[in-house]
Amino acid sequence: MEIYVEDDSSVEEEFRFHTVGEKLKAERERLGLSLSDLAASTRVPMRHLDSIEKSEFSNLPGTTYTLGFTRSYARAVQLDAAAFSNEMRTELAQSGHESYQAPTQNFEPTDPSRVPSRTLAWTAAAVGVLLVAAYLVWRSMTMAAPVAIPSTTQVSLPAGKAAATPTATGSAGEVVITATEEVWVKIYDAENKRLFESEMKAGDKFTVPADANNPMIVTGRPNVLDVTVNGKKVAPLGAPERTIADVGISAKVLLARVSAPPVSRPDTKAGN
Repeated sequence: MEIYVEDDSSVEEEFRFHTVGEKLKAERERLGLSLSDLAASTRVPMRHLDSIEKSEFSNLPGTTYTLGFTRSYARAVQLDAAAFSNEMRTELAQSGHESYQAPTQNFEPTDPSRVPSRTLAWTAAAVGVLLVAAYLVWRSMTMAAPVAIPSTTQVSLPAGKAAATPTATGSAGEVVITATEEVWVKIYDAENKRLFESEMKAGDKFTVPADANNPMIVTGRPNVLDVTVNGKKVAPLGAPERTIADVGISAKVLLARVSAPPVSRPDTKAGN
């Protein structure tokens, strides 16, 4: 008499894995994936994935996150995420962890599988600090009071009109430059700060600021400029129709020049 013995291999296979974690681990290994591979694809910390596989629920951040991590794990290994989440809920209830919540963890409950890394959080905080600092610097610059510029730094008047000049204080005298013909003039100080630059016409005057730091002049026609110190005419600044540059025009420098009679300008009418 032949006795039929039922093959229990399928039944054994079905009940070989008793926990959700064991089932997930078996499928992960079948697919040839490591825990680090799974952590990279799910963005769930590897230590939490390991705790799920070992059913070490006390090492997980709480019920809500455990269920979320389980769903992410199941999706990553191509299993039914909803079914495994429900099965995990039952397993948590049976082990007394149904409403477990770790007090020291801080995750976003709306999407526990997308917990930001510590490096990302610190980077975001640093960017925020830099933005606040940049805003404060910009605000301080825009709110700064405008600096008043003395009105004597640039003077250019129509022909025949003289400028009202202040009395020099703490200097050797007042320097006034008057154009007798049309001429381009630039005046600057020792730090190359421009004090005056213009195409002067006959009769235009410029008073050199008394507090200017070593004022100097550049022009291509020094012979058409009359220069006075305290109303007294001084020697010409250069030869006729010859460009001069870096020539000092402070009262102290001009008074130190050897006085000389005005140089006669070429007769332009005769030349033409």
